Order: sequence, then structure tokens, then C-alpha cells
Amino acid sequence: MVKKKDLSTEEKILVAAKKVFVENGLSGARMQDIADKAEINKALLHYYFKSKEKLFEVIFKEATAKLFPKINTIFSSDIPLFDKIRQFTHDYVEIVIENPYLPLFVLNEINKQPHAFSQKLFGNDQPPVHKLSAQIEKEIKKGLIKPISPAHLIINMLSMCVFPFVGKPMIQLVMNIDEIQFRNMMEQRKTMIADFIIASIKK
Repeated sequence: MVKKKDLSTEEKILVAAKKVFVENGLSGARMQDIADKAEINKALLHYYFKSKEKLFEVIFKEATAKLFPKINTIFSSDIPLFDKIRQFTHDYVEIVIENPYLPLFVLNEINKQPHAFSQKLFGNDQPPVHKLSAQIEKEIKKGLIKPISPAHLIINMLSMCVFPFVGKPMIQLVMNIDEIQFRNMMEQRKTMIADFIIASIKK
């Protein structure tokens, strides 16, 4: 009985923390805000998680467990290149819409400790970028797509997916859009990014 109550409390904390991190980011989040949203006292929150960084790490691992294995599967698959681009951009944007803090956190951590964080993120199972690069080069040789450096194409895919979330405050300010409008825009980008990229390389 106690075990069920403990699990329920921890789950409430994680749900509340995710909302606070989405609203305020890691730097702006406060443990008191998380405790209030979880409807528990701060002492109980500290009993489960000693700091907001530890709490964020748990949530981050949960989110990346959904995202990165999916990316690895897409890159490793034998599906046609255009289908791969569509699937990657759709799945990436879909997961990050629900976890908008992910890209900025990953960029910050990689800049601070690239090798250690990469090992922590992927372990020995690094993303099979080489397989996607080989597929791009093969499509070029067959004359199916315009000549383009595989590195540039992959950077285009990543940057068009990542930047709107990293630059969200600036985008909202410049375009004068609220949270709902931003989310709707991101929903549209699930397919728009792939359409744009494919149009740029299609013969």
C-alpha cells in the first residue's frame, strides 16, 4: 500500500516538474513551483529529488528514451530517402512539441562536455549517420536527387527541426504569437519541413 502511494507521489512530481520546465525552462524553474503544482510541500519534494537538476535529469532521460532510439531506427532503416526525411522530421517535431526544453538542454550540455554528454546520451550506440550519408550519396549517383553534401542535407534536416524550439522566445516576440499559435505552427512544420527539403533536392 505504501509502495503504491510512493509511486503515485513520485509520478505527480514528475508530471508537475515537466509542466514547470516547459513553462520556465531549467534556469527559471523553482522547486517551490514544482511542489505547488504537485500539491505537496517542498520538504516532501526534496525527499524524492534533492535538486531540480536531478529532477530534470529524470525527465530528460524519459524524453530522450522516446526520441533518440526512434531517430536511430529511422536512420538505420531501408526505407526510401524521401520517406526517411518525412518520418524523421515528423517524429522529431512531434516529440519535441511535448518536450520543448529538450533541444536547448542538449545543446547546452554538449557545449559544456561534448564527449561525456554524448556517451551519457547514446552510450556505445551512436546515431548511424553514416548509413544515411551513404544512402544520400547513392541517390545522387543514381541521379534521383540533386548533388548535395550529405553533411549539409543532414544539417538542414536537423536545424529546421531544432531552431524553432531553441529560438521560441524570439520567434514569439518577433511574430507576436502566443503559445497556442506557436504550437499550431509547429504542428504544421511536421510535414512542411520535409516538403521544403525534398523540393530542394528532388530532380
